[in-house]
Amino acid sequence: MAIQLINDQSGVPDNVQGTAATIGVYDGVHLGHCQLLSQLREKAKEQGLATAVITFDQHPTRVTSPENAPKLLTSFSQKMELFESQGIDYAYIIKFDKKRSMTPAAEFFHSVFVKGVKAKAIIVGEDFQFGHNREGDVAFLKQEGAKEGIEVHGLHLFRNSSLPDIVVSSTAIRLKLADGDMQVAAEMLGRRFELEGTVVEGDQRGRQIGFPTANLSIPEEMLLPRDGVYACWYKRPDGSRHMAAVNIGRRPTFQTNDSKSILEAHLIDFDGELYGELGEIEFVKYLRQEREFDGVDALISQLKSDVQASQSILRAD
Repeated sequence: MAIQLINDQSGVPDNVQGTAATIGVYDGVHLGHCQLLSQLREKAKEQGLATAVITFDQHPTRVTSPENAPKLLTSFSQKMELFESQGIDYAYIIKFDKKRSMTPAAEFFHSVFVKGVKAKAIIVGEDFQFGHNREGDVAFLKQEGAKEGIEVHGLHLFRNSSLPDIVVSSTAIRLKLADGDMQVAAEMLGRRFELEGTVVEGDQRGRQIGFPTANLSIPEEMLLPRDGVYACWYKRPDGSRHMAAVNIGRRPTFQTNDSKSILEAHLIDFDGELYGELGEIEFVKYLRQEREFDGVDALISQLKSDVQASQSILRAD
């Protein structure tokens, strides 16, 4: 069954007797999140309940402390798709604004957990906090839950057996992506990191030197990995996958003075138009850092090497 999106105006349907619920930003829907969602499904099955994830229309920090707001690992649509793949029945979307950030924890608990999703069981990470000034935590949930007959469980933070020294978290994944460590990021995510954006017209410099690229417009709030060159798979809306050498950076050889990093994908052995399409990049391996070359000929020589390296990696994938 497809996941159903609900909110303050339309909670779970009247015919739903109750839910096993959790709450969080769930950016990345990584392995730690998936472990919690697995236990949520088990609890729901055990008690004959539906499953509900309470989450936000934007990262709360963008409202409470914009200067500290992290870039996102997953777009809203990607997150909903991942919830659906985890067998979640309902996603309760909170429109998070300044007014909502001032809601006392007790009021939030009753309006969202009790009325909104009809929670009969709540499972959250042991470090979860909510409400104005983060006054709500697991102890608070247990206290309020007891009054309503709702059982509450706080889970320990997840560690991947292949990375025993690292607590799997969205922050840890962002740090690995900032280092270009796509393998460890993928191990924490449980899949490879992906970005999607619309193909827009560029300055045609790649086409002029024999390496046409698809310039993807990535939403400002999304995280770009470290500047550099990557071996990637490029996915088109028709489901086809193409080998690609992807550059993220400011193109110093052309002295473009770009104000921010740009993502350009060269689809290997592809001839066609992509403008206006939604493209999805699946990052496989970081190849090298972006650098300035002495001239176009030196750049072309390096691009040929990048394409060969990408082909070798992707053919073995």
